[in-house]
Amino acid sequence: MAETKAQAATRLQTHLEAVSRRRAGTLAVPGARAAVMALRRWQSDRLARTYPDLLAHPRYNAPARFFFEELYGPKDFSQRDADVLRILPKMRALLPAAALSTIADAIELDSLSETLDAALLAELGAVPLNEATYARAYRACNNRELRARQIEFVTTTGADLDALTRIPLLESTIRLMGAPARLAGLASLHDFLATGFSTFKKMGGADEFLGTIVGRETVLMNRLFEGVSDPFAGLAAPAPGAAR
Repeated sequence: MAETKAQAATRLQTHLEAVSRRRAGTLAVPGARAAVMALRRWQSDRLARTYPDLLAHPRYNAPARFFFEELYGPKDFSQRDADVLRILPKMRALLPAAALSTIADAIELDSLSETLDAALLAELGAVPLNEATYARAYRACNNRELRARQIEFVTTTGADLDALTRIPLLESTIRLMGAPARLAGLASLHDFLATGFSTFKKMGGADEFLGTIVGRETVLMNRLFEGVSDPFAGLAAPAPGAAR
């Protein structure tokens, strides 16, 4: 059953407050922010190595960059979070329930990723970050259920964005929000919404794109937890139909 506006707004606020507290705690630890950004850069680079076919594909390049940079990238999303909290009542009035649910999914994914990154960094300690040390730390976290949920959120968030592109007048609503958002200091939030919407609308269907990501990330997760030697090898082989 689809969420109501009230349910989506409540879930959005809950996860925003949680991830904001987690980020504030990270910033309070000397050197922690730099370690988080270094991990995110490494992960973003790994995604680029895993999906060269999507990044080279004219249909999938933009949505791939949105996922790898806006949902997993080496960015500090504190400003976006503050923006959403500040105007949540207005968003609830202007946006349909489906759009609020999509934003809530993206923030919940972000919150989960923050939790997983913190666990990974705790296992890494001071060792240099590379494929071998990443694999050992990933396996040592012993949080397969949470990792599977993270991958599941790729499908959920992507499918939500894809569904939003078919809602009448939503594109014009988001476009009209642009100038007021910038004047109100909410450019970060608006850019996130507008970019996600436009890239998925231009893609014209997300099933193959999402299936490629979920398939490869699931294979990698299983290899990492099973202790497979060189778990990253061969992941970049083109998925069926992805290079058309």
